[in-house]
Amino acid sequence: MITSITQRIAQELFVHPNQVQAAVDLLDGGATVPFISRYRKEATGSLDDTQMRTLEERLRYLRELEERRSAILKSVAEQGKLSAELEKELLGADSKVRLEDLYLPYKPKRRTKAMIAREAGLEPLAEVLLADPMRVPEEAALAYVDADKGVADVKAALEGARHILMEKFSEDAELLGKLRDYLWDNGVLKSTLVAGKEIEGAKFRDYFDSREPLKAIPSHRALAQLRGRNEGFLQLALVLEEDEQAQGRAAPPNRCEQMIARRFLVKPPLAQTGEGGRPADKWLNETVRWAWRVKIFLHLDLELTSRLREAAEAEAIRVFARNLHDLLLAAPAGPRTTIGLDPGLRSGVKVAVVDTTGKLVDFSTIYPHEPKREWEKSVAVIAALATKHRAELISIGNGTASRETDKLANEVIKRHPDLKLQKLVVSEAGASVYSASELAAREFPDVDVTIRGAVSIARRLQDPLAELVKIDPKSIGVGQYQHDVNQYDLARGLDAVVEDCVNKVGVDVNTASAPLLARISGLNATLAGNIVDYRDQYGAFSSRSALKKVPRLGDKTFEQAAGFLRIMNGDNPLDASAVHPESYPLVERIVARLKVGIKGLIGDSNTLRRLAPTEFTDEKFGLPTVKDILSELEKPGRDPRPEFKTATFQEGVEELKDLQPGMILEGVVTNVANFGAFVDIGVHQDGLVHISALAQKFVKDPHSIVKAGDVVRVKVLEIDPIRRRIALTMRLSDDTAPAASTLRNEPSRKPQAKREPAPQVGGAMAAAMAKLRKGG
Repeated sequence: MITSITQRIAQELFVHPNQVQAAVDLLDGGATVPFISRYRKEATGSLDDTQMRTLEERLRYLRELEERRSAILKSVAEQGKLSAELEKELLGADSKVRLEDLYLPYKPKRRTKAMIAREAGLEPLAEVLLADPMRVPEEAALAYVDADKGVADVKAALEGARHILMEKFSEDAELLGKLRDYLWDNGVLKSTLVAGKEIEGAKFRDYFDSREPLKAIPSHRALAQLRGRNEGFLQLALVLEEDEQAQGRAAPPNRCEQMIARRFLVKPPLAQTGEGGRPADKWLNETVRWAWRVKIFLHLDLELTSRLREAAEAEAIRVFARNLHDLLLAAPAGPRTTIGLDPGLRSGVKVAVVDTTGKLVDFSTIYPHEPKREWEKSVAVIAALATKHRAELISIGNGTASRETDKLANEVIKRHPDLKLQKLVVSEAGASVYSASELAAREFPDVDVTIRGAVSIARRLQDPLAELVKIDPKSIGVGQYQHDVNQYDLARGLDAVVEDCVNKVGVDVNTASAPLLARISGLNATLAGNIVDYRDQYGAFSSRSALKKVPRLGDKTFEQAAGFLRIMNGDNPLDASAVHPESYPLVERIVARLKVGIKGLIGDSNTLRRLAPTEFTDEKFGLPTVKDILSELEKPGRDPRPEFKTATFQEGVEELKDLQPGMILEGVVTNVANFGAFVDIGVHQDGLVHISALAQKFVKDPHSIVKAGDVVRVKVLEIDPIRRRIALTMRLSDDTAPAASTLRNEPSRKPQAKREPAPQVGGAMAAAMAKLRKGG
């Protein structure tokens, strides 16, 4: 290695190597990212959780790179081919791709035509024709004809020599790197329809005849085309524009062939230069062309398509992770008795009442809709349950019959104003997954699966984070093409998001479920289960130190977890805060200095803000820790999530047919993609606010404007009832598009560096609809 892993990561993060080394040591010692970023700021120089996640990911990649480098060095050395120059190149390779390029000539492979030719003694012929093009190929080959070696004639000899040179050209690491870069920068991905699949593959019709620069394809379009190919509806081809413009064998060499020729000093033949050519030039140029078309291009085609897929998957995972983060940290309604309604038609609406702690206290099934239409009875049942349990909220799932059920809840509220009920439609994504899970079965062994779903819908209004951690993140439904990406990478990325979110908020150890506790730094499913079992057996924990009595929860685990676990109304007020027990002596020092009790100091902003943090630093507690503690004492256990608020769907707008261009509606952002944001406006179909319609300025990243869970006001621009597509804008002054533009598939505008002007009538709509079709 020319540059150590620590130094390289430090350069990438623009931090000091000592910070990286400290973080690496802590990670290797079993510390988690949330713990390091929150409680080890002195050691890492205050690296935040985002920097730590990047560091962790790069550390994993670079260690895998070093492991592969060692294996390759060993393999080449065992072959007796490890020269000083090759060793230097292998040690200097800064990526897996570069490393594999260098290893290609030495990589054990099945018996190739080039190997067979070498065994027949044809390598000298290949080398002499390459080194001395003045030799006539046919004459030079005569000396190598040997039937006993499988070389029957001159043609066979030259063919064998050609295979040797083709392999030589295709295994040149420097050349491969340049060709790869050129093809990535200049290649075009061409998508065409598989004959006879027009109707069956209609959802991919935007790609029946499309072409786009390889390096410019957005992740969602790349994944859509790859899915179309995998499902047998599309054919994808990587092409160079120059090849398509110059068809036929007589076409001049393309840029890549020219690069190969220059690398090995092969000159163009007479027909292309107009000068006197050399006898072997034509044969060598044909060899170059064969090397490019038969070996190198096919290899790079597969590699770059794979690179496109990996880049698209990485971006899709990033988008999913950001949406999941926003959803998990959505505003909680808090500990308020809630009625959960899981809408349905023939099967009825499932009703579950949960108390302030999320415990199921009552349930029922009502049939307000078709075919039974027991409207009055259903209103009476909900009102009776609300009265009996003093419910404050009604949480309605957004699935089938949600608007009809929303109308029912509204009727209850109107008829019983004394109950002071509030209603909210929430995403029920994943509720069915939870209700059928082993966890739900253990929690509600005697309750029907459908009622469990209603419980989940109620709880996710009270505390989205606490409820959603029980569900596989992939089932929450806030990603783009999440089922098409590498599932291991997706799970790892999403698990990191869940871990960060849970630890950012912290949990009440006396009320948290086992799945929620399992996401706390240092804990796992087994330890979380042990905590719950101990709590059930001995009662609520009165202090953090009592956690050490839990089986298998040792000192190291306690160190990692304690700061994120809250003991409300316990023996020590600090146990309800984010102050780590290891810092309690520092707080005691502050209390002693001020001569006040801990309870009196907590929340006393005036006193705390007058303190100089530098007065309390020492060898153990540095300035970052002291500042964090003073801030936490001012607002102990503060929840980083926003204030709870609701969106109000417009009455009379319940189906796609109820929408009209120009309507201004309130809705909830359900998903944010690279091309815009999807908004639930209460018509069973989310609408799209294209990136160009998010604000009155140029927007590079939709996440900078909105996030999942935001309540927004939008204007309806256009409706495509056939494909169930809705185009929306958050620029409420935008004009609506004429109906004629609905099905027009105009190309979308490229991002501009300057502020975008207001769109012309119809132009933005067509662009938005085109983007919407491709994004779907």
